[in-house]
Order: sequence, then structure tokens, then C-alpha cells
Amino acid sequence: MRIVVLRHGETAWNDEGRMQGWAPVPLNETGREQATAAGRYLADEYEFDAVYASDLERTRETTERVATMLPATNVEYDAAFRERDVGMYQGLTYDTVFEKYPRFALGKAAAEAAREVPESGESLVNMYDRVTEGIEQIAARDHDTVLLVTHGGPIHLLHGYAKGMDVPEAMLAHEQDNCGINVFDAAEAIESVTENATPWR
Repeated sequence: MRIVVLRHGETAWNDEGRMQGWAPVPLNETGREQATAAGRYLADEYEFDAVYASDLERTRETTERVATMLPATNVEYDAAFRERDVGMYQGLTYDTVFEKYPRFALGKAAAEAAREVPESGESLVNMYDRVTEGIEQIAARDHDTVLLVTHGGPIHLLHGYAKGMDVPEAMLAHEQDNCGINVFDAAEAIESVTENATPWR
């Protein structure tokens, strides 16, 4: 089995450098263009027999745009593939969180605080557990090629999971562009094949 993982397109909050978490933020015009271009590329390159996605607004919108270019395939939306719930820090700029709450920003301090829970949110370890359980459930199903549309944080952790990294290392070792394409081989174990490719540009 092959699992192709796509990050959602750009949102206004991405452009403004705001922490999105579970916020219902739609794609902006750039994000819509990215999703359409990525969808064309994916339709040309792969024959998907299943599509899964995070159930948050930006991934739903990305998935809907991509799915219009694919043969009729039902989409299963699953909260397991949501971005991290950043709780009270949702909507704040990364600069503000870096300055005042570095354990819940991005970077070394946040990665090292992988087990810490922001107020009304979840830890990186919580996210890791639900995302890796979700990918293993997909891998156990009878598919050949699957599309999964999700977020940057989960994708970092999936690559880390495939490489045997711990959570802090996985968060620090990877980058992910909007509508970056990632490929995992799930024939036996989850293996990372392609990282953050943007051939649709």
C-alpha cells in the first residue's frame, strides 16, 4: 500500500503567522490555487482508491478541491488527523507565542516540552498518539493507493514515526509547505519515501 499525504493549502492565518490549531479557518486565494494545482498533479500521477482527511475547515476545503479532479471516491473525514489543539493560544501570532509562551510555539523549546498541555489544548505526544494510530488503521485496510489530506504538525510526526524518531526530533527535523506532497510505503511497516514535494508549482 502507498499513502500519499498532502498538507492543506494556505490560509490567511498561515500568511499572517497565526497559530491555527482547530480554528475554522478557510483557505485564502493562494491556498485555493495551490489546492487546485496539487489536485491536477495528483490526478495525473496516481489512481486513488480511497481518500481520508482531517475534518477541519482548511483540510475539508483542500480535499473538496482535489477530489473534484479524481474519479468518484468517497472521502472519510477523521478527527484523528487534525492539527494540534493549541487551546488558549489559538489565533495568536507565532511571534507572540515565541516571546511569551515558548513551550507552546514552534522550535526547540516547544519540541522539548512535548508532553506539556496548553490550557484547553493537547500535548504533542497526544497528537502523535492519535495521528499514528490513525495511519496504522488506514494501513490495515484493503487499499492500494490512498490520499490523506492533513496538516503540517501531523505530517512532521508521521515522518518521525516512519524513521523511528521521538516526538521532539520529529518536530524539529522536518519542514512542510502548504500543499506539500509526501509519500509513505505501508506495505509492511510505515516507511517515508518522499518528503514535502511541490512538483505542482
